[in-house]
Amino acid sequence: MSKSTGKWIIVSLVVLLVILHQDNWNWENDTLVFGFIPIGLFYHACISVAASATWWLATKIAWPGDETSESETAVSSDAS
Repeated sequence: MSKSTGKWIIVSLVVLLVILHQDNWNWENDTLVFGFIPIGLFYHACISVAASATWWLATKIAWPGDETSESETAVSSDAS
């Protein structure tokens, strides 16, 4: 997968999460999940899990492969 494709996947997921975060349909719903968690709270907990999974995916896709910075490379070449 190219960096450009990965970038658009992450951007699309973030936009999707922003849209899904607007949950106006759960404001008046009194349904309890597992018998004690209000559906709105459960929905936001799921959105939080999805956001953390998106962030993890973003670090895996968009993080640079070479962890050595240019300054570290310059210091080690000067020492030689």
